[in-house]
Order: sequence, then structure tokens, then C-alpha cells
Amino acid sequence: MADKTEKAPAIQKPKEQWLEQLGAQACHVLFDEGTERAGTSPLNDEKRPGTFICAACNNPLFTGEMKFDSGTGWPSFFRVLPGAVETKSDHKFFMTRTEYHCARCGGHQGHLFDDGPAPTGLRYCNNGVSLKFVPEGEELPELK
Repeated sequence: MADKTEKAPAIQKPKEQWLEQLGAQACHVLFDEGTERAGTSPLNDEKRPGTFICAACNNPLFTGEMKFDSGTGWPSFFRVLPGAVETKSDHKFFMTRTEYHCARCGGHQGHLFDDGPAPTGLRYCNNGVSLKFVPEGEELPELK
């Protein structure tokens, strides 16, 4: 179901360091596999060219060209950058879903569905609090 990816160099920190760096809401979503409320992320309306990066470690995950309006209330993408994420099965809520995480820090990004647009047919449904946006022309921040 997911695009083939190459493994990114991993990073690990104690949860206390992530909490200090990110704040409670982002830390809960990224490292307790929480979900933000639909429609709350300003990144839903982000349409400029640029790069969406992991809010925890700055790993590039998506480009603006990969984003589409899914109507779900979460930023959605039809493709991920090579090596950017890893997937696993999520058995919460009495169903099986595919969850994806940043391949570098393990931060929970969202869930992967097979109801997206061409050319992949995939929908990476992302928590906005798990992302930061870097507009085209601005330098990407260093990996943390």
C-alpha cells in the first residue's frame, strides 16, 4: 500500500526532552500516537510550494505538490518523500489501520488509506501538529 522508501538515520530522545521541545499537544500526538481534532490545523489551508517537515526532528516528509484537499479536516498527501516514513498496523478502535511515523525520530504522523487521488491512490492523512511548513525558497532547518 505504501510507496517504497529508504531508511533514514534514526534519532532517539527521552520523552521529557521531546515534551520540553514540542509542548504537550504536539508531544502527545507525536509520541503517544494521539490525534488532533479535525479542522484545527492551519496547514489544512497551506497551498504554497514548499516542504512539510516533521515537527519533532525536521525530517522532510512531503512537498507541497504532494498535498491535496481530502475534505477530512487533516492535511492530506498522495505521496511521501523516499525514506521519510515507516508504517505499522494500528488495531485501535476495533479496526486495523496503517499508521505511519517519521522514519528518523519515530514521531506519529497519521494514518495511510487507499482512497486518495491518482497517481498513487493513497491518502497520507496527517496530524497538522506533527508537521511544520517551510515555504519554497527558504532554507530547510537542520535536522534535530
